[in-house]
Amino acid sequence: MLVTRPLASAARSAVFRHSVQASRRYASSAPTAAFAGQKGPNGKYTVTLIPGDGIGPEISESVKDIYKAAEVPIDWEEVSVTPVLKGGKTVIPDAAINSVKKNTVALKGPLATPIGKGHVSLNLTLRRTFNLFANVRPCVSIKGYKTPYDDVNTVLIRENTEGEYSGIEHEIVDGVVQSIKLITWDASERVARYAFHYAQENGRHKVTAVHKANIMKMSDGMFLSACRQVAKEFPSIQYDEDLLDRVCLQITQNPRPYADRVMVMPNLYGDILSDMCAGLIGGLGLTPSGNIGRDASIFEAVHGSAPDIAGKGLANPTALLLSSLMMLKHMGLNTYADKIEKAALSTIAEGKSITGDLGGKSSTKEYTAAIIGKL
Repeated sequence: MLVTRPLASAARSAVFRHSVQASRRYASSAPTAAFAGQKGPNGKYTVTLIPGDGIGPEISESVKDIYKAAEVPIDWEEVSVTPVLKGGKTVIPDAAINSVKKNTVALKGPLATPIGKGHVSLNLTLRRTFNLFANVRPCVSIKGYKTPYDDVNTVLIRENTEGEYSGIEHEIVDGVVQSIKLITWDASERVARYAFHYAQENGRHKVTAVHKANIMKMSDGMFLSACRQVAKEFPSIQYDEDLLDRVCLQITQNPRPYADRVMVMPNLYGDILSDMCAGLIGGLGLTPSGNIGRDASIFEAVHGSAPDIAGKGLANPTALLLSSLMMLKHMGLNTYADKIEKAALSTIAEGKSITGDLGGKSSTKEYTAAIIGKL
């Protein structure tokens, strides 16, 4: 459904100026750099591994075991992103930053950020450090794990660097806090271009921009204008727009119409809608995610660190495993990705050796062993 809203005249003129500048600057540029890692003398690629907190080390070990059994040509370079004090500020250790920059690809387990205690989110810090501008979240129904929906096949691409998550907040007077939503033409155009490129590369014939420009006419209006500008360069891809609240309603009533398209949207909307789509297929434990940048990409499990079950052998490694398969496809190692995906999904479909959150009684290691047995 095409939804357009008139923009304020000032917003229109500002958008037009930015449109001319941005189209001149980006028209011939690729949306993101391809994987740039090189094979070592042993014929393997080096990939940065950030195990994370809580259950992170356990599910990371599961992925490593499966990759070893599948003979994936990867050497893991394990690093910690626990903040250190540098120049009076807490920052990610140089060793971790240098590893990701060198390898251009990383796999990350869940990281814990204490709520309401003044700590900067490490996930947000990583996105800013490596300018990971697009978050890609596919959600596909998994045979063997029954939900009210059997035909979910959504792809959501979220702008990952600004919006309400820019972190620009201040207290004006006691009891009054102002939080600034930052939207730029460059970031909007960049993620829109990636969404169209993704649709073209993955056989999807529509791109839908999700927005609230009926209320936020200048900020979301600029985002839509960037999407419309990019759409002109992809005549084979249908483009339309819809309101966030309407998409949330419709996708929970019938997700089937969203199986042929890519949805692209600003940061906060993407955070909310991607988790909603994950709920349609069974939750974040079954959902992969990739953060794409020009110089590096980080693939991650987006569920929590689950400290209450850490070390008990109960964790489900599926989300991290599926995220790692997105990583393999990004690296051009599709054969290995397809082989592991088939083994993992058939293990879930059988239902004999699955973890408690999937309705089974198996431990992390037993579930891992069942997948390895099918390779």
